[in-house]
Amino acid sequence: QVQLVESGGGLVQPGGSLRLSCAASGRIFSINVMDWYRQAPGKQRELVATITSGGRTNYTDSVKGRFTISRDNAKNTVFLQMNSLKPEDTALYSCNVKGSHWTSTFRLGEFNSWGQGTQVTVSS
Repeated sequence: QVQLVESGGGLVQPGGSLRLSCAASGRIFSINVMDWYRQAPGKQRELVATITSGGRTNYTDSVKGRFTISRDNAKNTVFLQMNSLKPEDTALYSCNVKGSHWTSTFRLGEFNSWGQGTQVTVSS
């Protein structure tokens, strides 16, 4: 089983910045895609940013030019640098990581893990 631990959320004023981190641990063999999602109260969960194992990135239109996703493969960690934050960015941010891991029977299996979420609130 692969666990994800997120950090970095908080309260920030409009125009401010935050950096989210999501570290994966467990018997990981390889990590493929790492994503950041967010869900605001009363809204559906939204895919914010994606980074592949090759470093290719993709963003939802509303955060392009303001958010940057990156990863540290040696530490199995994905980051989300959020600049020029707006009140509409307020949400619970969660990471999702897919890859392969060693199972309890020492076989390779696929995993699809979610973090517990970290709250980002943008308000003056």
